[in-house]
Amino acid sequence: MSARIILARGKETPQFRRHPWVFANAVEHLNGRARPGDTVLVETHDGRVLGRAAWSPNSQIRARMWTFDADETIDDAFFKRRIAAAVARRVALPTLTGQDGLRLVHGEADGLPGLIVDRYGDTLVVALNAAGVDKWRDAIVGALLRSTAAAHLYERSDSDARRLEGLEPRVGPLHGEPPATTVISEHGVRLTVDIVNGHKTGFYLDQRDNRRLTRDLSAGRRVLNCFCYTGGFSLQALAGGARAVLSVDSSAPALEAAQASLGLNAGLDASRAQWRDADVFELLRELKSAGEQFDLVILDPPKFAPSSAHAERAGRAYRDINRLGLQLLTPGGLLMTYSCSGGVSAERFQGFVAAAACDAGVDAQVLQHLQAGADHPVALAAPEGEYLKGLLVVRN
Repeated sequence: MSARIILARGKETPQFRRHPWVFANAVEHLNGRARPGDTVLVETHDGRVLGRAAWSPNSQIRARMWTFDADETIDDAFFKRRIAAAVARRVALPTLTGQDGLRLVHGEADGLPGLIVDRYGDTLVVALNAAGVDKWRDAIVGALLRSTAAAHLYERSDSDARRLEGLEPRVGPLHGEPPATTVISEHGVRLTVDIVNGHKTGFYLDQRDNRRLTRDLSAGRRVLNCFCYTGGFSLQALAGGARAVLSVDSSAPALEAAQASLGLNAGLDASRAQWRDADVFELLRELKSAGEQFDLVILDPPKFAPSSAHAERAGRAYRDINRLGLQLLTPGGLLMTYSCSGGVSAERFQGFVAAAACDAGVDAQVLQHLQAGADHPVALAAPEGEYLKGLLVVRN
């Protein structure tokens, strides 16, 4: 018989609204015994059963809801159904047709809390970031093989989220012999993906649509791409006809990978690309002091605020880089600025950018709000899953 977690009086509202997380302060007690990843029933203080969840005693997210149907069994067939449905949703979206790089499973939004699956050609990269999905590893691998034509599966369960679950990192092949690096085509541009040592699962697939927008905006422009990683925005800017692209990152291996990707695209003019291994904050100040100006500035920094507790400190960093970015723009120039911090809402981020414009002494307008692609859905009941937010801004 399954163990049961009893929610404290007044703490059941999120689950009534179908939110997938049960926080530690919402749990009054555990009836029975449960190990990390075990399936438990979730009940209110007065005995109403709300569904089934994966138990995680080492995390502040004490349980992650599998289902709000108490009669649904969590077994191999459950994962087969959920994964098949997630894959089918991507197949049904015309905007995702023909993409070599695609997110097939996006955690809570696909009803599989803690599971990330990215496809790079015939290779799947799997991240098991919570105790529940870690326990069901074999079932998940089997379901992925049934639902896709993947030749290789590789595990990249090495995120900070996994550490917070009390789990050791796990990296290595799950099926077949995946290559350490692979090449994908994104909107006609060939890109190298390092699935073994690259960030996350090897690449930032969430920015695919925004990279295409960069291509559409780049013709004849001088472009500055900050925190460029392996050059996805830079190569799309070149493909769009940018007259010059300066790409900056503090990782020499990432810049080497970017230049290798550029070499795969015979139609792109490498003489228009310049790569700088530098601290972005310092280089932005140097460029401003030198009187440099650009027609398009891209700011895609790493996560400054992992939680809302870090938002104020992150705000100072966002204000700083956006102030400098706006000051480096020509009048009429465009700023594409992003935050991937889950602890910063879209509204708050726009506030930081507005404050940066005030600090810079410039007037600017928001032309478009930017977000992740359709393969990164957001559960209506868990809006905090919308971690990536961005703005397309024009300097007046």
